[in-house]
Amino acid sequence: MILATWAILFGQLLNRDYFVKTLDIRESQAIQRGREESFLGIYFKQERIGYVKNRVVEKDTGGVILYQDAVLYLNIMETNYPIKMHLQADLTNSSLLEHFRFSLFSPFYELNANGVVHGSEVHFSMNTGKDERADIIRLSEPPFISTNMRNYLLQNNLQEGEKFKIPYFDPVTMSGKESTIEYKGFKKELIREQGRIYKLHHFEEKISGIRINFFLDENGKVIKETSPTGFVFLSEPEFRATDIVYKGTEILSAVSVPAIGSFPDLSETSSIRYRLDIPDDIEFDLDQDRQTYRDNILVVHKENMPPEQAKVCFGKDSEMQSTPYIQSDDPIIANQALSIVNSFTYDLEKVRALNHWVYANLEKKPVLSIPDALSTLRTKVGDCNEHAALFAALARSVSIPARVVAGVTYHEGMFYYHAWNEVCLNGEWISLDTTKNQLPADLTHIKFVQGETNEQIKIGALLGRLKIEVLGENS
Repeated sequence: MILATWAILFGQLLNRDYFVKTLDIRESQAIQRGREESFLGIYFKQERIGYVKNRVVEKDTGGVILYQDAVLYLNIMETNYPIKMHLQADLTNSSLLEHFRFSLFSPFYELNANGVVHGSEVHFSMNTGKDERADIIRLSEPPFISTNMRNYLLQNNLQEGEKFKIPYFDPVTMSGKESTIEYKGFKKELIREQGRIYKLHHFEEKISGIRINFFLDENGKVIKETSPTGFVFLSEPEFRATDIVYKGTEILSAVSVPAIGSFPDLSETSSIRYRLDIPDDIEFDLDQDRQTYRDNILVVHKENMPPEQAKVCFGKDSEMQSTPYIQSDDPIIANQALSIVNSFTYDLEKVRALNHWVYANLEKKPVLSIPDALSTLRTKVGDCNEHAALFAALARSVSIPARVVAGVTYHEGMFYYHAWNEVCLNGEWISLDTTKNQLPADLTHIKFVQGETNEQIKIGALLGRLKIEVLGENS
């Protein structure tokens, strides 16, 4: 699950600043100053593992074209995986978006998107190899685009502690979002990677509960940017930014959560207690379905399986919908699902069959992507996100309400961020994990969010800040 969060957050760090659409901003000076190429080195655990190249070019017909290229190398289970992103955006003289092209490439995954703006609507199409979808995003105003020079933030006589909101369009998840920015003041800042002290304007931005800090010089140029996922973006000359460590620190172990305490025999346990240490500024609805949460104590109850004749729940419209990434209405998905369940009569039998089929037919490899059911069915490769997206699409296509959930699960002394599913039978949500072929999922699964990428990204706010103590069987 963390791999999708990384990919999405990486894209948001790159792109959110290019799709700003409020504040009364006039960007001509910022664009003029930002026409030259600029580079940002991308660091993780003080190792440079990638870079970003920015360029702005004038058009003969007026306006500008904004180009951005990013390269990132991630060490996942001691294997190196490259990610490449490219953005091209055409802007008017007043910096309004006209149209854009966006692409993301990683092993086993490819995303290409094109968008055209009509008023305050973004009409876009996206292709993940062989599969193409089109949709419309309706915004409250025409989307504004900022350059990598952010001196517009310094033109409003900001006072320390002042806050404002910026809605923006995110081409990675193809959705409109809103961030809150707080001005922290003009202060001395040590850039450890360079061993230098700068006097910089400090801003803190909150996106989907995730806090990102960025620092501007007096001209509005980004000098440094950090996120809780461990990324650090640092302004550097080209020769330094592109000098990459191609196999840096292994990321999954770096962001996992050490388990405090030990587990009882889970095969003999019907419920288990945990003590969670969650920062006060983060909110999750932990008290739902098979979980109860009071005063930092979480109890997870293993579900009693319904009888074989159990019926699917009705009225769960959101868990039956086809979406851009869970394409349950696609004929390829529907035909595959029918071939799996057509010999079964009862809904519970169908759930078991779908669960086992996804487990048995997907090769379990990291895929740095936005989880996509149709692409996963085609490639039959994926990590927990791809398993969960594909199961949800298959289940929905045969009228079984299904959703994707995310949180953590235990493995060899650590809790790792993970995604799995829930289905609704006899009025109750039942957990299942197609990565592990578990129905229901074992008691080490702790759910923090439910929903697709826009919800799962909230997990990023926990990275490096969550503590879990196993208290034992609930009595």
